[in-house]
This record gives sequence, structure tokens and C-alpha cells, in this order.
Amino acid sequence: MAENNGYSLNLPSLDELFSTQAEREDARLEKVVLLPPEEISDFPNHPFQVRMDDAMEEMAQSVRENGVLVPALVRPKEYGGYEMVSGHRRKRAAELADLHEIPCIVRNLTDDQAIIIMVDSNLQREQILPSEKAFAYKMKLDAMKRQGQRTDLTLSPVATKLDSAAQLGRQSGESRDQVFRYIRLTNLIPDLLSLVDNSILKEPGKPQMALRPAVELSYLRKEEQLDLFDLIEEMDATPSHAQALKLRRLSEGKGPGQRLARDAIVSVMQEEKPNQVEQFKIPKSKIAKFFPAGTPAKKMEETIVKALELYRRRQRDRER
Repeated sequence: MAENNGYSLNLPSLDELFSTQAEREDARLEKVVLLPPEEISDFPNHPFQVRMDDAMEEMAQSVRENGVLVPALVRPKEYGGYEMVSGHRRKRAAELADLHEIPCIVRNLTDDQAIIIMVDSNLQREQILPSEKAFAYKMKLDAMKRQGQRTDLTLSPVATKLDSAAQLGRQSGESRDQVFRYIRLTNLIPDLLSLVDNSILKEPGKPQMALRPAVELSYLRKEEQLDLFDLIEEMDATPSHAQALKLRRLSEGKGPGQRLARDAIVSVMQEEKPNQVEQFKIPKSKIAKFFPAGTPAKKMEETIVKALELYRRRQRDRER
């Protein structure tokens, strides 16, 4: 830019002087480039897990045979290298397939633009864990707030015209309330959150917990949540929605610096649940010594039942 008699003149750059219009337009187009996976770092606090499951093995085999067919999306880092925005699973599959390069689209994005694209692209997966949705929704909602799409981001039950939670819900196929329920899960300790994930994964021998009781338990103090998880393992039972609501009310009734006693949590956990079949429970601590470490609760139950059947047969033999 130069000045002439008080006026500013916009002078063309050297690139503009010595390149054609077509060349300048082509330079602005996004291109697919090949990048080494080791030059691409993961997205900070990426909420979606890259699990080593059967689906990943299938993807790795496909990549060995056909390469990475859909380019990943990356953004350049300030001091060199790239940051993955969309394509963490493809990158991992390429590493398993020993590929030295993967196709990528390089795009300059702000932090908030990158967050929104990262979340939206991963929400298309077939299986998404509650913990993944929880942190992904929170990250996206915070990004939408910073972009100025809503000035009030409280958990208000009243929707507004600029309600980004409702907008996020529409984009994700969830209600506004359901979005906030998932975000509440970010207040759970990891051990309790894993129980909610297991309602989807259904790993044998591991307890499961539904979303609604987990939301209520997220209001408990961290120390109370730790006590609760210990008791869940010991009693081999998770709270119902009604029990979780009661635990929340009891916790909220405590003053600053106070917490629920373990006995109070046990008392609530022992209350009969609706439609619950009468059960006889033995504290896990009393029988754990008879089993190898890590034995699933279901396996313990089966072994105890078989032992009791054997004991009954021997008693009958003695009576004859």
C-alpha cells in the first residue's frame, strides 16, 4: 500500500503481478496431499476413543489392500507439523497397515471451527459411547458459545431463540434436554462413567448403569461418588433411577464440607427396587478370597451355586 496526495493506493503483490488469474485461483483451492502419520498429532482432548476392536482390524485390513480411500482433514500447527481434525481411526488403521503416508486435506481452521468439524464428523459413527457424546457435546457447545451463537449457556429449562443446545440437539438427532443430560455425565468420576459406557459395550461380568440414574449421580460430590463405586463393586448392584434421585437429594441436603456417610449410601442401595425379584446378597469382600483376582461376579455366582448343589447332594447321601 502506498500514499499519493493523501490517498491510499492498493498496489498488487509480486505474486499477483507475475501470475495469471487461473494460477491464483488454483493456489487457493484445497488439495489432497500425502503426509506421514507421525507428522500428524491427535486433536487435543479428543473425546472419541480409537478402540482396538474387530472393526479396527477390518479397517486396517481394508487399508492394507486398498489404501486410505477417504482423505483425512488436518490443520497446520503453528510450529510445524499438523493436527488431526477428522480421521483418527483412518490414521491408526494406516499405522497398523504400515503405510508411510496417508492422503490429507490441509485446511486453516480456528480452534472453534476445528472443534465443531471434529465433533460433527465423529457423530456419524455407528456406535458412540455415552462418555464420548458427553465430552463431545460439551466441547461443541462451548465452541458455539465462543463463536457468539448464544450469549446464555446455562442449564436453564427455558429455551431461547438463540438456544445453541437446541440447535446442537437438532443437528445430532437429540432433544435439548437429552444434550444437557449427556453433558452432565462429564461430572462423573471415570469409574462411574465407565458403567454407563458398559450399557452399550455390554462387557461380560461388568456392571452397567443407565443414563438417567447416572445423570442424578453426577450431582454427588466426588468423594461420595468414590464411595458409591466401591459399594457398587462390593454389593454387585447399581442404583435404580429412584435410588439415584434419593442419593442426590440426601447429598444436596448436606452442608458445606459435609458428605454422605457410606452407611447412608448402603441403606439406599439396599432398598427394594420396583419389580425387583427378591435376592440374597453376600458382600463381595467375604467371598473374594476364594476366587482368583479379577473373577467376574457372574462366574462367582455360578461357582457358588454349583458348590451348594454338591453340598446338598452329599448331605442327602449321608442321610441315606
